[in-house]
Amino acid sequence: MSTAVSTRKKPGNAKAFWLFVGPFAAGLVIFAYLPIGWSLLLSFFNAHNTVTPTEFVGIDNYLDMLSDGAFLQSMGTFTLFALFIVPLTFVLSLALALLVNQIGFARTFFRSVFFLPTACSYVVASLIWKLSIFNGLRYGLANTFLSWFGIEPIAWTVSTDPPWYWLVLVTLRLWLQLGFYMILFIAGLQRIPQHLYEAAWIDGAKPGWQTLRYVTLPQLRATSVSVVLLTLIAAYQAFDEFYNVLGSADGYPPFARPPLVYLYYTALGSGGQDFGHGSAGAVILALLIALVTLLQGRLFGFRRGE
Repeated sequence: MSTAVSTRKKPGNAKAFWLFVGPFAAGLVIFAYLPIGWSLLLSFFNAHNTVTPTEFVGIDNYLDMLSDGAFLQSMGTFTLFALFIVPLTFVLSLALALLVNQIGFARTFFRSVFFLPTACSYVVASLIWKLSIFNGLRYGLANTFLSWFGIEPIAWTVSTDPPWYWLVLVTLRLWLQLGFYMILFIAGLQRIPQHLYEAAWIDGAKPGWQTLRYVTLPQLRATSVSVVLLTLIAAYQAFDEFYNVLGSADGYPPFARPPLVYLYYTALGSGGQDFGHGSAGAVILALLIALVTLLQGRLFGFRRGE
């Protein structure tokens, strides 16, 4: 005699589900999906100094942005920024993870120390870097260190040749995000079975580079792809450090303006609030991020395991 199992959901479970999920879902719709949808709508209208436009222009805003030299140069800024940030973040965060994972004493303490900068505000960190460490004056921390070797003070955050402000921007971003990606790599390292290392040692692999190359890195494939994707997307979205360290974009060459800084001045600049072109640029940037993410995931096999 078989017994039938009821598949109906209990009303109490549904109410509890919406009680916990409802506020977060409502916030996501109101503060994320609606602004995205409205921005997409504005991108097809001539929206100067208004968010309720009436003049439909079709894809003209998109064509204007794609033919705008300053916008295309801002994409070049991302490329230059990513060439510094992505490899350095990957290598340094992996090195920190390997180092901390091997420490037998106070391991939790060192994890916390390296992860702590992640909780710091980008605005606060930018001001510390600009006003204290790389302020360009003789008593600044960086220039004080250089003075010990007889080097004259450097104007770090001023548009000069060479552009020293890139050193400020890159070190700032590295300090803020290395701890987060270090934790991701540590999680990946702890998932590697120990017997793989033992088998490698039996086969003659020496501890160090050989085990790193033939055991650790292959087993960290999924984690490595995730780190590269996240750092690349974060480089696309760079804004706080550029805006707060460099100040007004008018005093710097185009390559000192990443896409979000350019779009900020387009939509909210002193020349008028051009929400149509700003929204079109934001949609282009979002589509570009999605395209690069999908291509990179396809190339490196994001959906495959280690």
